[in-house]
Amino acid sequence: MPSFSNVMGGLRPTKPYHDTQRWRAVALASLVLVLVTTTIIIKGKPSSLSGVSNLKSNSFHSSIQFQPSVEFMNGTNLIWQVPESPKAVLFLAHGCNGQAANFWDKSPGCPNCVGLPEERLIVLHALERRFAVLAVSSLERCWSLGREKENVKWIIKWWIEKNKLEKLPATALGASSGGYFVSALAAEIKFSSITIMIAEGQFDSMEIPEGYPPTLFVHMPKDRTRAELIRMNMEALRQKGIPVKEITCLEFPLAPKLLSDRIPGLDQTLAVRLFEVFREKEFIDKNGYMRNDGRVIPWKQAVKQRNLLLKKHELVNHIEEELNLAFAYHEMTSLRSDDIFEWFESHMN
Repeated sequence: MPSFSNVMGGLRPTKPYHDTQRWRAVALASLVLVLVTTTIIIKGKPSSLSGVSNLKSNSFHSSIQFQPSVEFMNGTNLIWQVPESPKAVLFLAHGCNGQAANFWDKSPGCPNCVGLPEERLIVLHALERRFAVLAVSSLERCWSLGREKENVKWIIKWWIEKNKLEKLPATALGASSGGYFVSALAAEIKFSSITIMIAEGQFDSMEIPEGYPPTLFVHMPKDRTRAELIRMNMEALRQKGIPVKEITCLEFPLAPKLLSDRIPGLDQTLAVRLFEVFREKEFIDKNGYMRNDGRVIPWKQAVKQRNLLLKKHELVNHIEEELNLAFAYHEMTSLRSDDIFEWFESHMN
C-alpha cells in the first residue's frame, strides 16, 4: 500500500476534478483504516498483556505489614491475618504441592512461611482493601472433596466466629486444585462471590444449587482445553442466572531485572545474570518470551553450573513461579488483583 505522501503526491493539478476527489476519498479511507486498526491494537494491548504494566511488585506500595497468626487444627495448618476494621472475609485455597505458608513472608510470627511472589501479593492486595484473609493447607498434595471439604467448612466457621466476622460478606479464591475445591465448597458455604483461577471447577460433576455465588474465572487461554471447559461452565452458570465473568492472562516477555522486581530478596545483579543464562541457553527467544514452562526447561541445572544459586537456593520456587507466570500456561497470578477484588467488592451487597 503506498504511503499517504505518495498518494497525495500523485494528485496533479492537471487531473480532472472528479479524479482528484476519488484519490482524496481513497486517501481518507486508508487513513481511517489505519486509525481504526491502531486503536484496536492499542486497546487490545493491555488486555492481552494482562496486567504486565504492574509487573514490578515494588510498584504496589502498601503500608500493610505481614503479621500472620498461625495455628495447627484438625490435622492441618491455618494462617490468617485480620486488618483493622475489616469489611470482608477471603478464604484462599492453594494449588497442588502448595501450602498456606506460601501466602505470607517468613517472619518471627511465621518462621515457616515462604512468601511466594504471586501468593504474597494477593494477600497484600486483600489486606490493603481490608479483607480478613484465611489460608488453609490441604491434607494431601492436592485438595479432595470428601472429608476434607467438611473439615474446611468447620474451620472457616470456627475462624469467622473466633474473630467476630459473622456480619461480613465472605469470598473465596482458589487456584488449580484449589479452584476445583472452592467451586465445590461454594455450593455449601454462603460466599458473596468466588474466583476460580486456572481451573474450570467441578460444575460438570455437581448439582449447582439455587443461590450459587457470582463466579469469576481467571485463566490462561494458552491452555486451550481448559479454556474451552471454562467457556462451557460459564454458559452453564449463565443459564442458571448466576453472574459470571472471565479474565484471560497471556504470556509476556522476561526482562533483565524482572525477577528482582517481582521477588523480594533477589537482587538485581543476580536477576540480570539469570536473564543472561536464559538467553544464552535459548530458554527465551529473541524477544524475551519463554520457549516453555519453567517446570519443563532445565534452567535449574543451567544456573547451578554457573554457581548462581548456591546462596539463594530458597528462592528456586519463587523464580520458577515467575517463569511459569511469564509463559502463562498454568500458574497462580496476582497481576489482575485489582480486577479480582473489584469483582468481590461489586457483589457484597
